[in-house]
Amino acid sequence: MQTIVFAGAGSMAEAIIQGWVKEEVVVPPAIHVMNKSNEEKLAKLANSYGVQVVSDRRAILTKADCVILAMKPKDVMAGMNDLAPYLREDTAVLSVVAGTSIETIQSVLGNRPVVRVMPNTSATIGMSASGMAFSEEVSDELKATFKTMLEAIGLVIEVKEEELHAITALSGSGPAYLYYLVEAFEQAGMKYGLEQGTIRSLAVQTIAGAAEMLKQSNEEPTELRRKVTSPGGTTAAGIQALENHHFKQAIEACIDEATKRSIELAAE
Repeated sequence: MQTIVFAGAGSMAEAIIQGWVKEEVVVPPAIHVMNKSNEEKLAKLANSYGVQVVSDRRAILTKADCVILAMKPKDVMAGMNDLAPYLREDTAVLSVVAGTSIETIQSVLGNRPVVRVMPNTSATIGMSASGMAFSEEVSDELKATFKTMLEAIGLVIEVKEEELHAITALSGSGPAYLYYLVEAFEQAGMKYGLEQGTIRSLAVQTIAGAAEMLKQSNEEPTELRRKVTSPGGTTAAGIQALENHHFKQAIEACIDEATKRSIELAAE
């Protein structure tokens, strides 16, 4: 793809741009960025990654091979209406907007190839976990192109579009839940006199190590947990406290509410 245009320049757009530039998947001159009002953010992206700031949207959009919808959900309809008059019939659309369906995108932008993907901000370091769904207009060749581009910023799994609501809740929002967990670790550890930096280092390595164990071993999480949990030991006491505070139910409620919100956004 020779010309890729980001419509929106928020944190997800920057994460993808940074990942692509770092992994040399897309050369910076091919990436063009535009948004509604934040000129300072556009300048930052240009200075940081060597991408191009759109000055004449007609000139760029009429040449675009792909437009990436990366605006806030509340702005997506207005944003698409602004784009619609300039796009060629064969311009593909990649959307990272939560809750906005392929049907809705095509109702405004026409029956063109549309890809919906729900990455997360770990795309910045090539470690995103993304679900991806395609419209029927996406050819096998174009699917392969998008998969290659998105695999450069992490794991990509093709799913049915209706499954993206739950994926948004699980992996799209997932990093925030883990950061919140580390916040809780730090708060608890400092109560016992540990320095925040010490807790941070231990928590990060513990999470990374556990993740790698899950990745490398063929064992179920339940079995790995059992191996750490000696009867009557410290881990057993901690697990019991989590059960007493309904930890699993809290996580389920978290995923339920995030999924529900994604569905609500689709209906707005």
